Amino acid sequence: MIRHASSRYLAALRAPLWQSLAALVLGLLLAWPVPRAWMEATMWRHMLVQYPLWMLTGALALAALPPRWHAGAARWNAHGISGLVGVGVVLAVLMVPRVLDLALRDPAVEIDKCAALLFAGAALRASWGVAGLVVQGFFLGNVLPMMVVVGQLYIDSPLRLCNAYLQDDQARLGAWLVGVAAVLALVWLMQVAWWMVRREEAASSMGRITS
Repeated sequence: MIRHASSRYLAALRAPLWQSLAALVLGLLLAWPVPRAWMEATMWRHMLVQYPLWMLTGALALAALPPRWHAGAARWNAHGISGLVGVGVVLAVLMVPRVLDLALRDPAVEIDKCAALLFAGAALRASWGVAGLVVQGFFLGNVLPMMVVVGQLYIDSPLRLCNAYLQDDQARLGAWLVGVAAVLALVWLMQVAWWMVRREEAASSMGRITS
């Protein structure tokens, strides 16, 4: 039993270390000019590959923060509301076509974009688990329709909204945004259904025990 407890303790210590190392490696890879140029070469990879990977880096890097930082952040992030609001604001700003153009031309904007995505990833990880289904639903109910609206705008616009990308690439991104929003909504609804089934099973088991 002592050996089992010590192995669990060591695993708990290693988990933040491995996540921090993974965040460092992934961040260096994303900042390396070759993969960065590949991702930013097309509009859909720029937004739907690079953005999520930077957010994943931020989520992994959260493990490197000391416990007192997590405790301090929890005080202003009750029920995950503040963090999810921040994520929504970051995503709304970074979906603006002008931001994509500026990020490709201005290194300062590129750095700000990456920093904002790191923050969004860390905030999403810190907030999602404590948010609960109601707050999660409110967050997705704002972000996913925004993705659909932006995607439809990219599809229907007769003009190039980004000077750096062709109109066909713009329409392809729009279709991807609509599709990804639909998939995310479906996955979350499946999670809700699973949670409700588990709750009903737990209630039934408790009723049989008490009777």
